[in-house]
Order: sequence, then C-alpha cells, then structure tokens
Amino acid sequence: MGRVILLSPHFPPSSLAGVHRARLLATHLPRHGWRPIVLRVDERWYTETNDPALAALVPPTVEQIRVGAIPAPVARLAGFGDIGLRGYFALRTALGQLAAREKPDVLFITGAPFFPMTLARYAREKLDIPVVLDFQDPWVSAEGAKKPPLSKAGLAHRMATVLEPRVVHYADFITSVSVRQNDEMAARYPWVDRARMAAIPIGGDPDDFVALRAAPARTPLIDPSFINLSYVGTFMPRSEPTMRVLLAAFARARIDAPNAMARVRLNFVGTSNQPGINDLFRVRPLAEAAGVADAVSEIPARAPYLDALSILARSDGLLLIGSDEAHYTGSKIYPALMSERPYLSLYHRASSSHDILAKAGGGLSFAFVDRTELEALVPALANAFLRLVVNGRDFEAAGRSAYGNYCADSIAAKFAAIFDRVAKIPSHPMIAREAESAA
Repeated sequence: MGRVILLSPHFPPSSLAGVHRARLLATHLPRHGWRPIVLRVDERWYTETNDPALAALVPPTVEQIRVGAIPAPVARLAGFGDIGLRGYFALRTALGQLAAREKPDVLFITGAPFFPMTLARYAREKLDIPVVLDFQDPWVSAEGAKKPPLSKAGLAHRMATVLEPRVVHYADFITSVSVRQNDEMAARYPWVDRARMAAIPIGGDPDDFVALRAAPARTPLIDPSFINLSYVGTFMPRSEPTMRVLLAAFARARIDAPNAMARVRLNFVGTSNQPGINDLFRVRPLAEAAGVADAVSEIPARAPYLDALSILARSDGLLLIGSDEAHYTGSKIYPALMSERPYLSLYHRASSSHDILAKAGGGLSFAFVDRTELEALVPALANAFLRLVVNGRDFEAAGRSAYGNYCADSIAAKFAAIFDRVAKIPSHPMIAREAESAA
C-alpha cells in the first residue's frame, strides 16, 4: 500500500467542522490502496469542546501521531491562538521523524488552519516527499481584503497574501472544495498548472447514520408535537440576505395559510459554529424583524456531530441556506441528502450546492443571481413552505445515485487517484521554474 501522512492539526475528538476531511480520508483510503498516518495536535491542547462520540467513528486501526503545542493562554499573550501556529514546531519535528521511519509516498496538508502548509517547502526540499495541499476554505479572499489593514483580520489577510504563493509553489497538487475556489487561485497565480488542481467536496458518510441508529444521540430540541423544519450549521454574515428573504416567505406563508402553518417551528442549531456559545444569536434578531420570532428557536452553540445528524434525521424537513457568494459550497448538503428528509434550499445560482440539490430531487430548490431576483422569490418560497408542511411525506427521498459521488468512499477514491499520480512524479514542485521569482 502507498503511505500518506494526513497532516491535520484538528482531528476528532475536536468538534470543529474542519476535522471531517481528514477523518473521512483516514477511514476510507485503505480501501483504495493507501495507508493513512494522521499527524495531529493532541486534543489536550485544543480550546474547543471535544466530542468523544465523533472520535469513536474513527477506526481503531488508523495510526495517529499526536504532538504537543504551546498552551493557548501563553500563545495569546503573544497575540495568536491558531492551533497551526501553536503546534507548528512540534508538527515539523514529528514530520521529519515520520519521514525517516515510514518513508511516506505523499504528504497531505489540509486547512484551515493554513500555517502548517508552510511545511510544504520542508517536505519537498529536505524530505523529498510529494505534497498535496487541500484548501477547505480560501486562505486569500476578497472578504479578507476588505478588512481594516491594522485589524487582526486585516493583518492575517496580509500574511496570507505573502505566504500562500510560497506554499503553492511547492505543491505537487492542489485541491479545494469548489471549482470557483480553484479558478480564483489560478487567477492569482497564472503559473499554476491547472491540470494539477481538482475541486473535491468534503462529502458525507452514510455509515455515520448507521452509527447514529445504533446509538441515538440526544436531541431535546425536536418536539414531536410540532412540525419541525431545521437548519443545522454555521450562519455566516453573507447569508443574512438569504435568511431575511426566507423568513419573509415564512411570514407570508403563515398569513396565507394560518391553520396549516400554526404548528410549524423553525429550528436553527449551531449558528455560531462555536461549542459552548449560547448567547450569540444571529437568526433571532432577523426573526423578530420578520415578525416570526414566536415560531423560531435558535441554539447558537455548535452541536456535537452525532446530535447534529440526529436533528437532521428526526426533523420533518430541512432548511438549506447559502449566501450571496457565487462560490459558496455548503458541506452540510451531503448529510442532509443522506438523512432522506425533504428540504427547502436557497442558494446562489452559480453555487455548486444548488446544482447538486436541484439534480438530486427529494426537495424544493431555489436559486438567484442578485438581490433583486432573491427578493422576488418570496411568494414562491412561501408556497414552498406550505408544500413542505402539507405534503412533506410525499417527497421521494434522494436516492444514493444522487449523492454517490459525494460519499466519503468516492471522495477517498478521488484522492487515492491523486496520490497515485503525485507519488510517481520526480522530485520537483508543481510550479514552473519561472515562478520562483514570483514566489
């Protein structure tokens, strides 16, 4: 078998969303000829709430190399708390030791956090290991460029603009979660070989629902005396326009069909994306402005993974909401499809999420290209709410064929093919020699 080091500072039991790329690959790569070795920071140094049930989904056969990190309180005195920075030197040392002992064929680094990607040069020049960089989110972004230059976010963006081209220079292959994200990176660095880039979503694992049925997680939020329509996941600032329109449509549906909508409750869980955060309400003010706060429940704290799946599985319908960003690709859509619950979705027309959901069936999909078109959808969305409430059981669940390419095993097969390819590449970076001066 090929040997690949999966470098992911966060890994289960960390409850952060970024752990799932490495978790799913570590689970499924062996079926495709690759032995994964996970290089991570020990959970004792995490600041987020740990989720033991999530860690239990990782097969015990997966080898994990845990390293230490600078304690967060000490690091914050110096102005940083990023686990990629706090654990950087320990990860670098362990990488060198692993390279000497295991002779790995590929190093895979996933981010965020992004700073460990700077190890690409060390891996390439000193250890002679091909490198695959996986950008789960943009490191350099238009949003980052808008931040005040001297703010923490502004300084982070400036650092990203310096470091990203340097790490990309030493990558044998680059992956991200969307074609749009790759297009933007290629536009920044014309010297990148597009043949060595791929858009691969995070995907989901139907086996997680098998584990859920074997040991149901607690979901006190779901009250069976109501018709529950649920949204599970982070509510990003750029999603506010879509949320305002969705709530306006819900308000209109309650006016148009008061009896049918009387027992409907909208549940929003994990909107802050931070465990233990219970007072950062992002949807509630919008619901109050729309006059529907009496029918809206929001729990800002990030739900443990299996609890989140349980909420999906036990809801009467799901709300899948994107943002006004064309490149937005919500990883939440894959577990939603696998839960086999009917859904109402609202995304930018150029988003891959809309394309996937529109083709999958099993729900009602809506799209827009600008603010005017978005606001014009209120009547249609109000009618969709009514259809979901009255005829939700008539929707035929999306079949596996609709999301098979996004299952964890299929995603692992795609990465295995990339690893097969880069492991055969002679020792040189993916970027042309003339890019050295640009980096």
